[in-house]
Amino acid sequence: MPRHVLCLFAVLIAVLFAPGARAADLKVMISAGFFNVYKELGPAFEASTGHKLVTTRGPSIGDSPEAIPTRLARGEDADVVIMDGVGVDLLDKRELTRPGSRIQLAQSFIGMVVRAGQPKPDISTMDSLRKTLLAAKSIAYSDSSSGTYLSTVGFRKLGVADEIAGKTRKVPGPPSGEPVAAVVARGEAEIGFQQVAELMHVPGVDLAGTVPAEIQPPTYYVGALPKNSQHPEAAIALLNFLSSADAAAAIIKAGLKPLPAH
Repeated sequence: MPRHVLCLFAVLIAVLFAPGARAADLKVMISAGFFNVYKELGPAFEASTGHKLVTTRGPSIGDSPEAIPTRLARGEDADVVIMDGVGVDLLDKRELTRPGSRIQLAQSFIGMVVRAGQPKPDISTMDSLRKTLLAAKSIAYSDSSSGTYLSTVGFRKLGVADEIAGKTRKVPGPPSGEPVAAVVARGEAEIGFQQVAELMHVPGVDLAGTVPAEIQPPTYYVGALPKNSQHPEAAIALLNFLSSADAAAAIIKAGLKPLPAH
């Protein structure tokens, strides 16, 4: 077992023996970007606390019936959500979360991939990214927050929205969909955009880089408690666990940037 996971056992001992702590079936709704961290560290949380993680996956935003805001709005149960902060903003506006329950877990960045072995275009500046988009035969982006931002804001800032509209494709994400990188790996799109954490572990693609700061929105993966969370103490324990200093190694491995521990 990785050393950082072993270290996390020590963090969780206090949780296990905290006054009033009881084992619970903890219902977690989570989007793709933080899922690799959660998947790696979840077993340590379960082993140390006795809680069982019951996981439902879905996009942070979007019009998919699997999107987390859609699930909560139609009454699906969850004790904790882990998703893009934009999605939590939406939940807050709809009064679907508990006020003050938000905990930031990691920072994320939008990146671009090409099919493995293909030349990696320069996308380090606005001008070079603009040229890459105009030259590409086909472009894929996610149906969640990164793709929504690029298609509604980023491409317009670059001045290419109208020119590339006919060669773009929105890709539905997990659980029934797939990462944008999978579409690029099959050759169905020449380039693809999504959060780096959702791109870097997909076989058959190479990461070309991250988009320039001018169109790189501040993106954080965030945990929060839905309004009707049945196990708030266990939910908070999970979020504190995933945002602790000892979780940093797993966060970096997943392609995200750790934040100062709470």
